[in-house]
Amino acid sequence: MFAATSFVDRKNLQRGKTLILTSSIITSIHSTVREERDSVKMSRAVAAAKGGKKKGATFVIDCSKPVDDKIMEIAPLDKFLQERIKVGGDSVTVSRDKNKITVTCDSAFSKRYLKYLVKKYLKKNNVRDWLRVIASNKERNVYELRYFNIAENEADEEE
Repeated sequence: MFAATSFVDRKNLQRGKTLILTSSIITSIHSTVREERDSVKMSRAVAAAKGGKKKGATFVIDCSKPVDDKIMEIAPLDKFLQERIKVGGDSVTVSRDKNKITVTCDSAFSKRYLKYLVKKYLKKNNVRDWLRVIASNKERNVYELRYFNIAENEADEEE
């Protein structure tokens, strides 16, 4: 199967010696390497299995500015999200506190999907031209509804 292979070591090369490896030694080295590689894969799989369920996700939508200005109400957005959020077999809870909506899911939940749904709601109610959905600078799991900066655009047009 394997032919005898000559392996030259640096120290032995200086001495003029050559080490000859037979096919049985080569196959035993290959099998040892395979066993170590497989054991590493198994330990990773066991670690992943012990981790079990993924962490849940909690996101907050801050609607304080448009609700205070009475441009929109928060109850229809809450209802819209409860109807439209579809996550495969996991329970999703949508709750509201004054001007904030909290979305909680047991498993992984995409923040971008939530942003998509809020944008869809704004477009449906014809306020998408004035409001935008922005991730908060302070926290990673908070979205804010803000107005577009129309005053800056008008100043640019005048110049």
